[in-house]
Amino acid sequence: MRIHSIASYKHCSVPKQFSLGVSYIFGRENLTEITRANGHRLDGILPLGEPPMPEPQPTDNDVSFDLETGLSAVRSLKSKVPSDAHSARNLGTEREGNAVLIDENGTLVTIGYLITEATDVSIGGTNGEEIPAQVVGYDHRTGFGLVRTVEPLGLKHLTIASNVDELLPDNKVVIAAAGGVPASILGKVEGRREFAGSWEYMIDKAIFTSPLHPRWSGGALIDPASGFLLGIGSLFVQDPGGKEEDNQGNMFVPADLLLPIFNELVTTGRAQSLAKPWLGMQTTEAMGHLVVSGIHAGGPADKADIQVGDIIEEIESHLIDNLSDMYRKIWAVGGAGADVSLRVTRGSHQLDIVIRSGDRHDYLKVPQRH
Repeated sequence: MRIHSIASYKHCSVPKQFSLGVSYIFGRENLTEITRANGHRLDGILPLGEPPMPEPQPTDNDVSFDLETGLSAVRSLKSKVPSDAHSARNLGTEREGNAVLIDENGTLVTIGYLITEATDVSIGGTNGEEIPAQVVGYDHRTGFGLVRTVEPLGLKHLTIASNVDELLPDNKVVIAAAGGVPASILGKVEGRREFAGSWEYMIDKAIFTSPLHPRWSGGALIDPASGFLLGIGSLFVQDPGGKEEDNQGNMFVPADLLLPIFNELVTTGRAQSLAKPWLGMQTTEAMGHLVVSGIHAGGPADKADIQVGDIIEEIESHLIDNLSDMYRKIWAVGGAGADVSLRVTRGSHQLDIVIRSGDRHDYLKVPQRH
């Protein structure tokens, strides 16, 4: 399976073109009435095939940096993953997206699902060639992945903004994928707010933009004044402004979240802070409930006999309001390996289940570092 943009992230909010949560529940009779999940409409799935590039494209008059040079730092990325990798079933074995050059050593930042468990990575060169690269590190808390080319790209890198809050403009931003100006949009920031994903993921101040960039995965959000990198493309979303409007856009992970963990990713392949307890299940907000929509085979929830369709009622004897609240209560229990108690409704019965949590990083097949 070849993955374009968001990959067929089946523990995400919709397959392929949507924001990573409920493809597991499609076709399940007891959940077919779900029309929204994790804050997104399911009836707005993009059709197969890539939509046309929206207008307008940025021009030299719209920015205060060298536009051609800045956009050249956004490169195409391809990766291959072994068929027996844990993420192969959900993300596929062939993935495509973007990566952004961020230093003179050939280090590029991308969105992690493109390179999770990848053993073969290549970056698009200036003459259309594919330059081999190696996975440097992956951080599931932020969603960032780092790769490094085996030979220099000979391009100028983008500088990561250390103060995204201050730089983030209220009006226009450059939303870029590999391919220069024709693959870029002069868009706008619709807002910043908390985002909780069904795959045990949450960031406090995600950046939401419009219009929809059809090749968002690993793409760059660039400040038109400074040319600094503001964010990395992660998701397709409905209603990026959060105002119940019928429009489409993207979610970007703020680039400054990478700075505190960059050296750790480069030296050890992962952030060294205490790992949060990971349950290995996907949970979707639907019809006023938190519904288990997917299970990682062999993961902690699977071993504890959590089942797709279970409704999560309580965590540690506390009622939960929404997905963000559930994650906070799970992560408050302690580090990876802590026992987490859940009360679930399964059919007409309520069950109390204790899950021995794990470290998500240990579950993945991590390629050997060189």
